[in-house]
Amino acid sequence: MTEKIQKLLNDSKAARWTALILIALMMFFGYMFVDVMSPLKTLVENSRGWDSGVFGTYASAEYILNVCGFLIVAGIILDKMGIRFTGVLSASLMVLGAALKYIGISEWFQTTGFAEWLNSWWVAMPASAKMASLGFMIFGCGCEMAGTTVSKAIAKWFKGKEMALAMGLEMAIARLGVFAVMWIAPIIADRFGENGAQSIVAPVAFCSALLCIGLIFFIIFTTMDKKLDKQLVAAGMATDEKSPEDEFRIKDLGIIFSSKMFWIVALLCVLYYSAIFPFQRYAPNFLEETLHVDAATGARLFSVFPILAMCLTPFLGIFLDTKGKGASMLMLGSIIMIVCHLSFAFLLPIFPYKWLAVFITVVLGVSFSLVPAALWPSVPKIIDEKVLGSAYCLIFWVQNLGLCFVPLIIGNVLKATGGYTAPMVIFSSFGVLAFIFSILLKREDKKKGFGLEEPNIK
Repeated sequence: MTEKIQKLLNDSKAARWTALILIALMMFFGYMFVDVMSPLKTLVENSRGWDSGVFGTYASAEYILNVCGFLIVAGIILDKMGIRFTGVLSASLMVLGAALKYIGISEWFQTTGFAEWLNSWWVAMPASAKMASLGFMIFGCGCEMAGTTVSKAIAKWFKGKEMALAMGLEMAIARLGVFAVMWIAPIIADRFGENGAQSIVAPVAFCSALLCIGLIFFIIFTTMDKKLDKQLVAAGMATDEKSPEDEFRIKDLGIIFSSKMFWIVALLCVLYYSAIFPFQRYAPNFLEETLHVDAATGARLFSVFPILAMCLTPFLGIFLDTKGKGASMLMLGSIIMIVCHLSFAFLLPIFPYKWLAVFITVVLGVSFSLVPAALWPSVPKIIDEKVLGSAYCLIFWVQNLGLCFVPLIIGNVLKATGGYTAPMVIFSSFGVLAFIFSILLKREDKKKGFGLEEPNIK
């Protein structure tokens, strides 16, 4: 057995947790940008001529290029080029997409010749929405690529250590972005508005600037990761060049696609997240209409969604690292989600109290803590490390299929029915299907012994 000739960088708690904070902050800023328009739905519809159908198309745009195959390419890039190159590329794409979205919703853009040309075709979609959607497409490519890169980076830096806790904390920090933007976006919109009108541009500009800071943070992380790789080479635990056996090959994707566990996890993922992320796009407006409050109040009420999840996730990570029971957590999280969406559909309209809305939202956050905390650390247990980056990207690709089409479906259902009952029933039905796949996952793990119910720390 080859012994370490020196202490590795990731053996230092301070170093590995510093690395985690740097990459988690990049995702925190990314999550803020994802939902910056959610509290502004009514504002953008009134000031830019959008409707619920247009807003749904815009929300779907984040995932369109990923669904068309970019995420598969991203997985190959990650496994071929490594964490550092892929992370910088993904953060750069987020910044570029944010810039285009900022241009699209800017007041001055509406009077340009390019905007007039955009308005000349597909007249149901305003030029501002088309440009914003283009930017959101590019941003979505970077954001999803960043998510898979961060997952692989954590798996590398915390292998044999507190992996589930680290992944849980990264998710908790990222979700804090949802809470932050639900409060900050309306405040900035009010503060920088003119003539009594709120500003759409200012919140987007603010979050775009944060993405630039996130890019800088990841570049700092790359210097740490490069040092770790040099130490691994010196310790004989890695080589400067991959051996033919370790080199990623396109045909290795067949290993992933032929895995029954991969498909169960991927389908569970798409069903669960299709009831969470698209819901976030509409939740502030749902509370605004159901509780008969203004848009800012609706956004602030929904801002509690990630709070309990952020508090619970580290403890769930510790539990998974020391006790296990990951597959059981997936089942429980799906059940909680079903109950919450049905409560939104039928209970809250009958009893439109703010405290009840907050309670249901917070409980839904518990589900959002249980499922991701158990799901993502399970992937390295069922997929070979050589193709782990591609596996994460392919799972994200399947997930993006749902995230692309569900907001579009919800937007059109909302436009057709004029109310949120049907959309909430659709969300709850995804939860039912996710629960079924969580049962299949636990059964398959029991038969094959992947260790999903076992602790991560050996």
